Amino acid sequence: MTVKQISVFIENKVGGLATITDVLAQAGVNIRALSIADTSDFGILRLIVDDVFKAGNALRENGHIYSITDVLAVAGDDKPGSIARIVATLAKEGIGMDYAYAFFAKKENLAYMIVRVEEMDKAAKALRENGIHLAGEEEIARL
Repeated sequence: MTVKQISVFIENKVGGLATITDVLAQAGVNIRALSIADTSDFGILRLIVDDVFKAGNALRENGHIYSITDVLAVAGDDKPGSIARIVATLAKEGIGMDYAYAFFAKKENLAYMIVRVEEMDKAAKALRENGIHLAGEEEIARL
C-alpha cells in the first residue's frame, strides 16, 4: 500500500516555500507532511497532501514543476522506539532507504514515517509481516 508524494522543484531563495504553500492554500489543499532538501541553487520540496489531484492542478496552473512518486506511509505509536522498529525491520530485510521523513498526527496519536525505497513491494511485505501498519491515501487524507 503506497501513498502519493508530490515533489516540487523550487528556487533556493527567500519566499520560494511561501509561494508554493500559498498556491496550495488558495486551492484548499491541506499539507500533511513536508520535507525540503536543498542545494545552493534549488530545492526539492516533498509533500504529502490530502488531495494530490487538486494540488497538482494548482501547481501546474501556477507554473511550478512537480512530479508524483509512490512512497510508503508507515504508522507507529507515538512513543520511543517506533521509528527504530520500522528502520530495523527494513535493514533486517536488506532494504535501503532513499530518504525518509516523519510527522505526527495528534488526532490518531500516531507517528507516521514517509519512506522511499527501491523495493516497495518487498518493504511493504516485510513491514506488514512484522505487524507494522501501512497507511493508505484515505487514512492520510482524513488526518
